[in-house]
Amino acid sequence: MAVGTKELTSDNLRGFDDDRLVEELRKSKEELFNLRFQSATGQLDSHGRLRAVKRDIARIYTEMRERELGISAPPAPAPVIEAKADKKADKAAKKAKE
Repeated sequence: MAVGTKELTSDNLRGFDDDRLVEELRKSKEELFNLRFQSATGQLDSHGRLRAVKRDIARIYTEMRERELGISAPPAPAPVIEAKADKKADKAAKKAKE
């Protein structure tokens, strides 16, 4: 991808849950506001960043709409697997209480 944020590629967005998508959208919109403000005051260094942030916002909206229509699904939650060290610590805590 030539323009855009490396973290917000379409493949990466598919791995985000719905709450994370909303948070990334909020951050991107805030950044776009700040870039527009800098542009209006003549302080903007990179005009290409405006375009990149707009594309990131469009990618996020696209992923959200695909999920709404059922074209793509949110990622399945990872199974919770307790580590052996946690089990040993739990056993030790139980013995200490007795």
